[in-house]
Amino acid sequence: MDFGTIIDAAFSAAFGPQAIVFALAAIGLNVHFGYTGLLNFGQAGFMSVAAFGLAVTVVTWDLPFWLGLIVGMFAAIVLALVLGVPTLRLRADYLAIVTIASAEILRLCFGAVEFKDTFGGSNGLTGFVRPYQKLNPYNDGLTLGVVSFSRSDLWSITVGWTLVAICCLIVWALMRSPWGRVLKSIREDEDAVRSLGKNVFAYKMQALVLGGVFGGIAGIFHILKQGSSVPTDFNTTFTFYAYAALLIGGAARVLGPVVGSMIFWFLIAGIGSFFSEATKGADPVIPNWIMQPDQASLIRLILLGLGLMLLMIFRPQGIFGDRREIAIDGR
Repeated sequence: MDFGTIIDAAFSAAFGPQAIVFALAAIGLNVHFGYTGLLNFGQAGFMSVAAFGLAVTVVTWDLPFWLGLIVGMFAAIVLALVLGVPTLRLRADYLAIVTIASAEILRLCFGAVEFKDTFGGSNGLTGFVRPYQKLNPYNDGLTLGVVSFSRSDLWSITVGWTLVAICCLIVWALMRSPWGRVLKSIREDEDAVRSLGKNVFAYKMQALVLGGVFGGIAGIFHILKQGSSVPTDFNTTFTFYAYAALLIGGAARVLGPVVGSMIFWFLIAGIGSFFSEATKGADPVIPNWIMQPDQASLIRLILLGLGLMLLMIFRPQGIFGDRREIAIDGR
């Protein structure tokens, strides 16, 4: 069994572009769920409208790349307003239902045959990433012992972790401000905040927009690092993986989503690579009567799910979280 391959897969995933995508998405969920108590189960929807906003602007409408970035971000803001206006005055579970349903509706619309000329159908859109790739200053990839990255991945890592740092800095500054303290108060008891004369609806809307923008950044980065915008990428699994990263690191902590995403993908890739190595070859470490090679990719999800269950039982606040931060008023 090649342990070098296992270590390379684990660390490359933990520091690679995929972990960055989910770190950005989880930062947005941290603003929604961790700091404000909003149950957004449709973060993939914010990611998809921003991603297709960029792709459609460049490919379908043949407009400049930088304008596509603006359109993508604007689309995420509009979606937050459309979802927030009818739901944020109601209980938290209404927002959860609306967001997860909206994300699925958007995914199906983007992949529909009727809109193929605009969104590319189930195959999505390509051909918008060239301006991003032209900015790549690296001539070669990078190999650092147990970790290796290609030239394109190295550029995406540079851009991605810079975006993560900027987003974390924004969240840190905002949550230390009076505005951020109001959000935390809304999470604990919005009736008490309302009795003090604060417009709870306005603060919730602002938090929903901010978290949606972070989700939009995640969606745009996702399609830039892979070079295509495909509707099936933005399914509900995307949102729940981001929630898993947030819960592992700890809600209402600035670096919780980032560290959680790194740990999540370290375990996903490391465990998957371990069982793949252990079941292949003429004389596998794990006999075929116990596990077939095609079952190796499934066992990682089983073990990770079991780990999340144990984490929620024994440390529901996550690695860096505070148990008091999850005592959310769900009204």
